[in-house]
Amino acid sequence: MAHGQSRLGVLVTTHAGEVLHASDLMEDARIRAAALAWQPPGVADLGAIEIDGERLIVLYRAGRETCVRFVHRAADEHTLFDFVGGVDFAYAILEHLVSSPYEAMTVVDAAGFVRYISPVHARFFGLAPSEGIGRHVTEVIENTRLHEVVRTGKAEIGQVQSMRGVARVVSRIPIASGERVVGAIGQVMFKEPEAVHDLSREVTRLRSEIAYYRRELSDMRQRGSGFDQIVGNSSAVRKLKSDIARVAPLDVPVLLIGESGTGKELAAHAIHALSARHARPMVSVNAAALPAGLVESELFGYEGGAFSGADRKGRRGRFEQAHRSTLLLDEIGDMPAEVQVKLLRVLQDGVVERVGGTHAIQSNFRLISATHCDLDQLVQSGRFRLDLFYRVSTVVLRLPPLRERLEDIPLLAEHFLHAFAQRHERLAKRISAEACAALRALPWPGNVRQLQHDLEQAAIFCEGDVIGPGDLPRRAPLPTGTASPVRNVLEDVELRLIDDALVRCDGNKKKAALELGISRSHLYKRLAQRQAQP
Repeated sequence: MAHGQSRLGVLVTTHAGEVLHASDLMEDARIRAAALAWQPPGVADLGAIEIDGERLIVLYRAGRETCVRFVHRAADEHTLFDFVGGVDFAYAILEHLVSSPYEAMTVVDAAGFVRYISPVHARFFGLAPSEGIGRHVTEVIENTRLHEVVRTGKAEIGQVQSMRGVARVVSRIPIASGERVVGAIGQVMFKEPEAVHDLSREVTRLRSEIAYYRRELSDMRQRGSGFDQIVGNSSAVRKLKSDIARVAPLDVPVLLIGESGTGKELAAHAIHALSARHARPMVSVNAAALPAGLVESELFGYEGGAFSGADRKGRRGRFEQAHRSTLLLDEIGDMPAEVQVKLLRVLQDGVVERVGGTHAIQSNFRLISATHCDLDQLVQSGRFRLDLFYRVSTVVLRLPPLRERLEDIPLLAEHFLHAFAQRHERLAKRISAEACAALRALPWPGNVRQLQHDLEQAAIFCEGDVIGPGDLPRRAPLPTGTASPVRNVLEDVELRLIDDALVRCDGNKKKAALELGISRSHLYKRLAQRQAQP
């Protein structure tokens, strides 16, 4: 190729300047003389020279006996020429860009094969130097889209990419030669500044939070009016649904009484959903799960600086949050006596006074209370105020235990197994008529919640697609001579399951409750009961 058409030239000289070889552009005496006159500051550097308006970029490399100069015509755009000509340490900058310990660079060709991967990126993926070269990028980098960027020619800037469990902000840029995409560059921050590290952690947290709220929203949509979650066709369930439909439109307090695991929270959601207050979310609080020192601040809220550690802006309590909505006060029978007095005042006057506050705040909410305790007995023993009992029990609904509606077990089993399969597709199972008959013969001290746990355990360990009697969990008999009731044994087992789930979820109570298929309020109640034991 004639040097007039070439964009590249090579010049080899001795250290004294004697020309040993000249090709292409370097055959031009003017260019050769200009290249020889340019003196680089180091043994390897970049420079820029201009001859009669023609801009050239020079790469200089020095060996023990010879020096090599590569010259290249600059593109019509002068950006690279201006950079090389204006920065006498341009080579050091380019070397930093491809080997920086702070930013990883990966280069792929037009077919998506890796042509370069920076050392920090290779180490991150456990690759030896050059091990990823020549492999398709999808085999080297987790969740990459560089091959898609090459295909579409569209840059992706500031995207979040998960690699080895860490969320990183990355940029993917196509590289074109003329009108043809010849490759792409991917860059990702590694040993990032603290601000970017915080952003990465925040992105990871928000992703987890969004996933949680999506599940919550899905549960709310599936719950609908609440009736579809109160599964059963027995006379006891039909009566409960009829009572709920009658009382829901009436703006009166409701007391739900039922053993643990009978579905009091589901009944409360159904009442709220069928009431005139359904447009606002129901507010729930478990009286048994609240630490004694935080009951008042949680229910009534507090003013800024009311106590050590308080938010300086203050905080609204549950009573305020439930304004123009419904407040579910679960396990009201476990409420401390001093808080009972303040709750009675709120119900009588409709006003709330925050901890550390001096003015009354109006709060118009509908109260639904729930308890597994015998409130009549608590009133007689002086542990629950009689006047408060009358206030919260305008309407009393009793939720039937499972042993009183055993005919609902087949429907409940189908419902729970279907819901479990939606969360774990590979564990989709059916239940045989013989297994249902075996379930109907059991006493069910843990009620519907216990049935749900047993069915999920059976679905996990069942080898086939159909759960038979032999796949059902075996209930350990009580030791001979023990005075412990079945409920205590069940609660001990439940606490062990909760402890195991908390370990798996790194102490995250929300995740543990979700994994176990129980409400957060029930989990908090169990933990609080254990803490209160001598």
